[in-house]
Formats: sequence, C-alpha cells, structure tokens
Amino acid sequence: MVVTGRLALTAAVLALFVCFVMPSWLGVVLMTSVLAALVLFDLGTVARARDLMLTRESLTVIRLGRSAEVELGVVNNGTRTARGRLWDDWPGSARAETRTHRLDLPPNTRMRVQTTLTPTYRGDRVAGPVTVRLFGLLGMAGWQSRHTVPARVRALPEFRSERLLRSKVKRLQHLEGRNVANMRGQGTEFDSFREYVAGDDVRAIDWRATARATDVLVRTWRPERNRHMLMMLDTGRISAGRVGTGTRLDASIEAALLLGGLAAAAGDSVDLLAYDRRVRTEVRGVGGRRLQLKLMHAMAGLTPALVDTDSAGLVRAAIQRARRRSLVVWFTSLDGAAVEENLLPVLPTLAQRHRVLIVSVTDPDVAAAAAKRDTLADLYPAAAAESLIAERALVQESLRRMGIAVVAASPERLPEALADEYLELKQSGTM
Repeated sequence: MVVTGRLALTAAVLALFVCFVMPSWLGVVLMTSVLAALVLFDLGTVARARDLMLTRESLTVIRLGRSAEVELGVVNNGTRTARGRLWDDWPGSARAETRTHRLDLPPNTRMRVQTTLTPTYRGDRVAGPVTVRLFGLLGMAGWQSRHTVPARVRALPEFRSERLLRSKVKRLQHLEGRNVANMRGQGTEFDSFREYVAGDDVRAIDWRATARATDVLVRTWRPERNRHMLMMLDTGRISAGRVGTGTRLDASIEAALLLGGLAAAAGDSVDLLAYDRRVRTEVRGVGGRRLQLKLMHAMAGLTPALVDTDSAGLVRAAIQRARRRSLVVWFTSLDGAAVEENLLPVLPTLAQRHRVLIVSVTDPDVAAAAAKRDTLADLYPAAAAESLIAERALVQESLRRMGIAVVAASPERLPEALADEYLELKQSGTM
C-alpha cells in the first residue's frame, strides 16, 4: 500500500483539531478512526492493477545521435477509473526523457504515453519494468505494482559518410557506362563494339565482327558485375584502441558501411564476417538495397573483445565462406608486431585464393605529434611518432610486394579512401 501526502496533511489537520477541542485520549481514538475510514474508502476506489493492459513495440530502431519516441499503450479493462502515475524505466545510456506520466483513465478506454530516448552508443538497450502507482478518489492512499513489458531500442551506427555514397555511385555509373577499349583482363566483361580509332589496342580488334562489317571493330569492356566481396572485421583487443573520437572498430564499421553500399550499387554480392576467437556476427547471401540495412543491424551491437584475435581461425572461416575467388577486405591493424605475429603467417594462404585488401585506421594524434616540434619537449614525442610512421610504411611496402593492397587513413578519411580504392580495382579489372 502507498500512503500519499494528502493523508499526512489530513492527519495534521485532525491532530490540530484534537489538541484544541477534545480530550487527548478521545481525540486520538477519533482521529485514528477517521483516518482509517478515509483510507479504507480511498482504497475501495482504487483501480485494480490487473485490469491494466500495457503494450508496446518489441523493437524500436534509431540512428545513433538521434532521438526516438517509444510509445506505451495503456488500456483500462476494469470498472474503476485508473488514477495515478506511471514510470517507464530504461538504462541510463538510453538517455530517457519524459519517462514519468500521469494516469487518468476511465473504464474501457485507452491512452498512449511516449518516452523520448537518445542512446549514447551503438547496440541494444532493454527496457526495465514499468512501475504503476494507482490512487483512490481522494488521493490519500493507493497501490503500487510493476509490470514487465518487453521492449528494446537498437541504436544503429551513425554512418556519417553516407553523404559520400551518392557521389561514389555516380562515379561508378560513369565508370560502367564508358566505352574503354583498353580495359581488359580478369574482372571485366564484354560490353559492345565500336569503330577502331588510332591509339586503340590492336588486341581488342574483333576480326569476326570486322569481317561482317565494312569497318574495323574493337570490343569495349565494362567492369564485371556480380563479383563477390567478403569484409572481415577484426574485433579483438586491437580494435578497442582509441583513434580520434572513437575506437578502431567504430572507424572500421563506418568504412565498411560505405563500401557495402557502393558494392551493392555495383551489383556485387557482399558478405560480412566479424571475428576474434569466434564468429561475433555475419551477413551472408544479401544484396541490393537490403544489404546496407542488414549490415547496420549486424554491426550495431559489435564491441571489441579484450582477447588476441585468432588470425588462423579467421582465415579458415573466410575460406569456408568464400568458395570462389573474391575480394577479401580485412579491417585490422598495421602495427609492426601485430602484422608479424598475426598477418604474415596466414596471408599467403588467403592471397593464394583471393584478392586481399588490408584496411587500417591510423591515429591522427600520431601524425600531429610528428609535425609538432615547437619546443624541446616536443622533440621526444615527434621522434617516437616518426619511428611509428616509418615502421608502418615498411609494413605497407612489404605487403604490397606480396601483392596485397593496403588502405590506411585517419578515421575521417578512411571511408572515402576505401571507396576510391574499390573503384580503382573496378576500373583496372583486378577485382
């Protein structure tokens, strides 16, 4: 039972009346009797909690950094008016606003209350119990109960680089629509014929078509569609490193979303595999317009695991999922020790079957430290930063000599740099 402030105020007024008008013992008995009668009467007018039916959507989806209204429906199936308050409980990271609502619900009526949520990081937030406190007609006493109404809010990645997708798709469409005679080799497909002009590669001449025509005809080519790409996210402890305002994993997710959207527009099939010592999440067999939303949902709840990544296990999982020759985009770190211990032993096996592209986010603070040499105290951080940059350059050069492309950029530049590299692979026909 819940006692409200009105009951306390009534008791105070009766106590003052007893002190000045009636004897103490008779006054106490009378005051107690009156209060008990009022409480019993008020409790008799309280709506029953079991007569309230609470419902809401089981899943609400929102982009990180935006707000969403989570609606809770309340139906009074009883014969008494439901008066009181309702508290909608959510975790602190959901940043719930207007979670307290007033109830004044006549019998057989329905009302909707809304709680505003603004999550502070990616992933799911599970709603807590809904607390309902019902009062009687006098508002002096009532009952409190808790109701479990399952619900989640899922904060998808913010995807700030989505603004670049349209321009990259236009460039891709322009690339596919060009008549380029010297675009030959693996990863291209025949488009059409055109007349030979000076400077064209003679190997592009189609002699059979020329024999049937009055002019010399050459074949034109376009980037091949329906290729396969596998994106691998390293979710081990290295991905937890802070770069800029987020983690390495956050920057990798941002770049993977832009690359996935561009590949879907190119007609390629895209798979995703997030792995540290086990498969954390994956997307398979999805293409077209549904791909990007599927990638967002799959990567929304990804967090770094504080374990060393099993690179050999990751490569085995990739080979099992990519049976035909594919473009494998591996999001990982290019730190010297990590490359020597984790990448170099397993890369030859992967590169033998697939085209491999290593993607790594660089720390902008390192570049800033290398450029800052104003005082004597700045020289030591600058020397350490220069050493790290030189070490990373040697690693990239060794990987390129193995035939493995590398994209390394700051978190803000990484999505665009990766998209440009993908378009270059399309244009050269090496994907």
